[in-house]
Amino acid sequence: MSQLPAASANAAQIEYWNASGGETWAQFQESLDRQIEPLGLAAIDVLEAEQGQHIIEIGCGCGQTTLSLATRVGVAGSVLGVDISKPMLEVAMRRTRPALNVPATFRQIDAQTDDLGHGLFDAAFSRFGVMFFSEPVTAFANIRKSLKPGGRFVFVCWRALGENPWMELPLQAALPFIPPVETPDPTAPGPFAFADARRVRTMLVDAGFGSVETSSFDARIGGADLEQTLKLTLKVGPLGRVLREHPELTDKVARRCQRCAVKVCHPAWCADASRSLDYSGA
Repeated sequence: MSQLPAASANAAQIEYWNASGGETWAQFQESLDRQIEPLGLAAIDVLEAEQGQHIIEIGCGCGQTTLSLATRVGVAGSVLGVDISKPMLEVAMRRTRPALNVPATFRQIDAQTDDLGHGLFDAAFSRFGVMFFSEPVTAFANIRKSLKPGGRFVFVCWRALGENPWMELPLQAALPFIPPVETPDPTAPGPFAFADARRVRTMLVDAGFGSVETSSFDARIGGADLEQTLKLTLKVGPLGRVLREHPELTDKVARRCQRCAVKVCHPAWCADASRSLDYSGA
């Protein structure tokens, strides 16, 4: 697996997703896959992948959606999953393939800066893998260049934190026990960087895409018991970030979140809101 350059424009994200971020997602791959699988499948339905097509997945992570796409394009097609995270790609390459000759490969690539090829793919896809670019317009233009004329780009991303109670409620429950949480720059790389649909549409148009469409998609996600959900809650999202910086607070926060989870989330199904975006190549 190739080594990404330390001087990359995405250096901070490369460091994070090859350390604590990527290691956490690799560790909790089964739980996270189970949780967000419905959102990825909904976006794949929008893509309408066909037999024989060649697709690139941006930010493929641990490979669940890459393999799902591969079953749709069949042995005559192919799917290339790219990500900056070595820990997550190692999980992807170990996964059991759903069928012989599934046409899926994985590469450690920074989709913002690395050469993805020119006019190679019928479509690009991403499940929560595009919100972390330091220069989104540059990244989207690079992705567009890799598409054939008329190629489509479909991705799903989070709306605002306030519309995602599965991440907001644990943070709110923990606020009395953690240091003050600063309001982040809403446009900075991170899970909620694309919460503003108007900004996203503008960036895609600036990158050369046409026929940009956005739609809201709400679903209930979860699929784990209370103990598993609590363990995951303390590791990912805004609360997970705080506890990585202050691990001494984990036990106290866990007790608080457990009491709230029994009241609000048991058996670990929390309302979720995400956005599915369908972009047609210019």
